Amino acid sequence: MSVVGFDLGFQSCYVAVARAGGIETVANEYSDRCTPSFVSFGPRNRSIGAAAKSQVVTNCKNTVQSFKQFHGRAFSDSYVQSAKSNLVYDLAQMPSGSTGIKVMYMEEERVFSIEQVTGMLLTKLKETAESALKKPVADCVISVPSYFTDAERRSVMDAAQIAGLNCLRLMNETTAVTLAYGIYKQDLPAPEEKPRIVVFVDLGHSGYQVSVCAFNKGKLKILATAFDSELGGKDFDDILVNHFCEEFGKKYKLDVKSKPRALVRLYQECEKLKKLMSANSSDLPLNIECFMNDIDVSSKLNRGQFEEMCAGLLAKVEGPLRSVMEQTKLKKEDIYAVEIVGGASRIPAIKERISKFFGKELSTTLNADEAVARGCALQCAILSPAFKVREFSITDVVPYSISLKWNSAAEEGLSDCEVFPKNHAAPFSKVLTFYRKEPFTLEAYYNSPKELPYPSATIGRFLIQNVVPQASGESAKVKVKVRVNVHGVFSVSSASLVEVLKTAEGEEQPTQKAVCHSRMFFPTLKQQYLPRLKSFSSLLFQTTTEDAKQEKKNDQPPQAKKPKVKTKTVELPIENNLDWQLSSEVLNMFVENEGKMIMQDKLEKERNDAKNNVEEYVYDMRDKLHGVLEKFVNEADRDTFSLKLEDTENWLYEDGEDQQKQVYIDKLAELKKMGQPIHERYMEAEERPKAFEDLGRQIQMYMKIIEAYKDEQYDHLDELEVTRVDKHVNDAMVWMNSKMNQQNSQDLTLDPVVKVEEIKAKTKEIYSACNPVVSKPKPKVEPPKEEKTENGPVNGQEGTENQPCNPDKAMPAGTEQETAENKLPEMDID
Repeated sequence: MSVVGFDLGFQSCYVAVARAGGIETVANEYSDRCTPSFVSFGPRNRSIGAAAKSQVVTNCKNTVQSFKQFHGRAFSDSYVQSAKSNLVYDLAQMPSGSTGIKVMYMEEERVFSIEQVTGMLLTKLKETAESALKKPVADCVISVPSYFTDAERRSVMDAAQIAGLNCLRLMNETTAVTLAYGIYKQDLPAPEEKPRIVVFVDLGHSGYQVSVCAFNKGKLKILATAFDSELGGKDFDDILVNHFCEEFGKKYKLDVKSKPRALVRLYQECEKLKKLMSANSSDLPLNIECFMNDIDVSSKLNRGQFEEMCAGLLAKVEGPLRSVMEQTKLKKEDIYAVEIVGGASRIPAIKERISKFFGKELSTTLNADEAVARGCALQCAILSPAFKVREFSITDVVPYSISLKWNSAAEEGLSDCEVFPKNHAAPFSKVLTFYRKEPFTLEAYYNSPKELPYPSATIGRFLIQNVVPQASGESAKVKVKVRVNVHGVFSVSSASLVEVLKTAEGEEQPTQKAVCHSRMFFPTLKQQYLPRLKSFSSLLFQTTTEDAKQEKKNDQPPQAKKPKVKTKTVELPIENNLDWQLSSEVLNMFVENEGKMIMQDKLEKERNDAKNNVEEYVYDMRDKLHGVLEKFVNEADRDTFSLKLEDTENWLYEDGEDQQKQVYIDKLAELKKMGQPIHERYMEAEERPKAFEDLGRQIQMYMKIIEAYKDEQYDHLDELEVTRVDKHVNDAMVWMNSKMNQQNSQDLTLDPVVKVEEIKAKTKEIYSACNPVVSKPKPKVEPPKEEKTENGPVNGQEGTENQPCNPDKAMPAGTEQETAENKLPEMDID
């Protein structure tokens, strides 16, 4: 079973796998552990990752990046519309109203959904993992930002299905970092000790996330989270780009944003400049040749100026830090460590502000770039039955408070209730009880819209169907189970109708007031995600006075209680209406399209490989014909072959630029028909001396043995067999001398008289004929056996004079005499 974690980053991705030796971040085909989050579309295929990033300038309109920010968003979303100005590719509206990406693919205009493009990137990461593990990959854990809403998370889940992945868990990035920290830290407190509080700050390219975690041995509990999706590496890049666009407009009269290719190049240079300023405080140059209209541009900037430009962004750093401290009601003295990760965390001004806020040095235990992927791989290993991992229970939290509203009876109007408050433990399930006579709808929504980095607070609508009144005409009891699952996604997971039957006395049980039951949800996986809670105080409905009286009655002795009520439970169907959730038909179509594009990419790769093989052969043979192969081809054949290579080269850049795979295969076979004999003559000349040397060494060895046949070492050999060996050796010697003489007189431009394979066969032949004879072992001569004797008198003589005596094993005299008499040894006496 594969154990894989994917850090699906805004700008770059990382793949971590669990092996017997631990967690390893694996490299892609370019031996780089970082895979760019780029997808490029061409007339025949797609390029993904590093290959796509290399086309960001040459094919800028069809090379997409930074698409992670559009998951689960409508095209009309104000965030999407404002982001369009900084993109070099085009966005378009999908039939469902969601955001799509418009590109030219296979020489026609296509619009791909965000789920499809992310699925393409996941396909590439999946191939990287399979290449490292040498086996198929299906099960995985994928990271998402902590601030992702329900719609965004569902969108990523759909993308995983399109890529053929079974996502065991969507894991919050800060939670993944927490797990990576906890599994590697060996000095965590024991369960009976006071938990250790650690603050994790993740400043990536797309946003700023802070979480507070309590650590005990085997238990990791997220206490609170805070985030700012408008404070990330991309926002600092935007400030730099806008600054230089304005400067170049005044200095060179250039409208940079009107030229997508120039804008892409400026983003690349600004990103490099930002990284350099993190390590240097002096003035740093920015130079771009032939930037626009054949104009070279140049400028300079230092860290102080950059921090001044970014003052508004830097002022946002303390907000999430203060928020988590207020949510947890912790003091700064309670914080054991502040661990910082994320690519943008290297900006000195940010580190200074975080360190100053907590009044302590920042910790960098983990790899800032790879920590998320490692944490996801660890979570996958925990969920996998194939791996034995230290037992860890991980308690995550609900990032935004979730409420339900529904239509009550006519006299009550619209009802509303908070189901999961902010920072509520997750995953978690609750059971709500309703009394209804007909189907009803529950609407789930986020009740604090100001906290959302998302325009719509609605999560979805859930229609509870087939609700009918009781036989008596009264309202039926309906139990509805709501949950936030391991992915952080809210759902109404089940609903059931409880039919109240007659009691033993023929009376019906009185109708009770609505009650809410809360209980933990334990997934059926390898280990429990959360420890059991002893109590849960936030009930959805307050107990009424009538309920309290009823509870008091239930506490009476058994004889005072009423007979038990007989009930029957009927499962009810639920119709889900979720924003931007792909339907099964659309999802299946996207999966099928991805399979076709994967096949097209494979065919195109094979075609390009065939073309490259022809080009490589042309360049290789053209150089060698006037080099190492020159002695093995006559002048006329060399000229003919050289002309053929030149014609093929010209053909490759003209008519042969775009041909089918088989055309290139045939062209290579045609060239090899002329070049292969020349190359074979060269290889024969290179390998022939060593082959003759090996044969000569064998012959000399056997000749020495034949000469020493009468010596003591070989006098056991059969004379007839030695004679046969002698004949084989002489025949081989004659054959070798003959072939060597013929070959030495042969012109190198002609085929060799004897080939290396023939020489090797002759060496093998003589070895098979002679070695069994000469290596026959000398018979062993058994020495005469000496019988053991006992000490004692033999035929009236004292045997002890000639036998050594071991004093440690001496026996009493009486016993010795008795033994000698009972068993006399046989001895030869001279």
